[in-house]
Amino acid sequence: MGPTRYSGLGYLAPIFLALHFLAKLIFPHPQLVLDLILYNVIALAAALSIALSPRFNDKKAKYAVLSAMCMWTFGALLSSYNEFYSNPHISPSMINACYLLFYPLAFIGLTRVFRSKRALGSVEILDATILGIGLSALGTAFFISPILPKFNGDALKTFFAVLFPVADLVVVALVLSLVVIAPFTQRNFLVCMGVIVYAASDFLFLWMTVHRQYSFGGLSDDGWLLGFVLISEGFWHRGSEEETSDSIHPIFIALSVMLSATLLAITSLRPGYLPNFILIPTISTLLLAFVRMTIALRQSRTIGEERLLARTDELTGLPNRRRFVAELEELTKTTDGALLLLDLDGFKPINDQFGHEVGDQVLKQVSTRFKRALPQGSLLARLGGDEFGAIVRGDYETTLEVALALKATLSYPISISGGEIRVGVSVGHVGNDGASNLLRRADNAMYQAKREGAGVWSEPAISTQIF
Repeated sequence: MGPTRYSGLGYLAPIFLALHFLAKLIFPHPQLVLDLILYNVIALAAALSIALSPRFNDKKAKYAVLSAMCMWTFGALLSSYNEFYSNPHISPSMINACYLLFYPLAFIGLTRVFRSKRALGSVEILDATILGIGLSALGTAFFISPILPKFNGDALKTFFAVLFPVADLVVVALVLSLVVIAPFTQRNFLVCMGVIVYAASDFLFLWMTVHRQYSFGGLSDDGWLLGFVLISEGFWHRGSEEETSDSIHPIFIALSVMLSATLLAITSLRPGYLPNFILIPTISTLLLAFVRMTIALRQSRTIGEERLLARTDELTGLPNRRRFVAELEELTKTTDGALLLLDLDGFKPINDQFGHEVGDQVLKQVSTRFKRALPQGSLLARLGGDEFGAIVRGDYETTLEVALALKATLSYPISISGGEIRVGVSVGHVGNDGASNLLRRADNAMYQAKREGAGVWSEPAISTQIF
């Protein structure tokens, strides 16, 4: 069952819009009731519909879009009032300023509307913004410039004439970019269509103004209201409840940046070939791309550090069991080298007598001694507790000598805080034959060495005891 429309208040905007459209078919000329009162009531009703929309909406998105509609409605109210009652205190700049405030508020709100169960992250929004502004640069160069009116040097009129269609393109491109990474839902479709209809109405107004075909109170003015009604209707539908991790494909970001750089180069090499105001979206795209690149470098460094930490023992700095197992899988693809498992003898009493801090110091010194005894190209890892593993390259005799050398590294005491601590080690040695059970066999060999008091136990049944 859908959300309650507060006794029908949510339906006021579409009902009033339908009535207004039918009335304009009958009364095509400007009417005070239709074009000053009812027209602006419809815009306010659309804003009211968003204000009353269900709680599942993001609050920031809801109030940002609501504020954007209210600013536009205030501008429309001033504009239509001036058409019927010319007021010298209401200047075109004041009206345009109200219309202009619609865009930043809409930009903030719309980036939060297109969200699934997992909110769109700042990086995803940044990617969408880069793509959106890059596409708007293309539209600015090839679609807006040909239809712009000439204002005979009036800088303010030229500013607003350029800014509104560029802002429309940015918002439309942003919304389309967000739609790509958001799940398709009725909510997203309605909001997207509302933005497109609103922007299309702006372009239609600009085109009709250039060709001297626009007249206040015409049916074309209802296009803006239709866009608002569609957007407000979208707020009454839920978004996707499914989690998504989709993002904009990097190739689209690269094309957007390349396009902006190309347009900027054309503007620099051939001044006047493209309008100068195209510099705004092109430079903005390149600056945002630079920010995105900085974030990407920082993320890759963080990911690299996280991966390294995930495969490194925190105490000794040696590779951990995860890294060791991965390397062991590579070893079994060949028949070279050997696997050594090392377990310290007499380490538990050290922890019990002197505490874990001393025990940690012992483990650090033991790991240092083991590393020095291993030949180049070997891998030493701490597998947990007082257990170590080593992958050594070479033939059987060579790797067995390494096992004996590792045993010998603990033949003299460890100095800690002016005292001496003795600890031994049992080593299980298994030559690599490509089998997948090397770890289990080495573990058995190590326990065999521990049970028999042998320093090193090797497969086949060759044991060497070192006193």
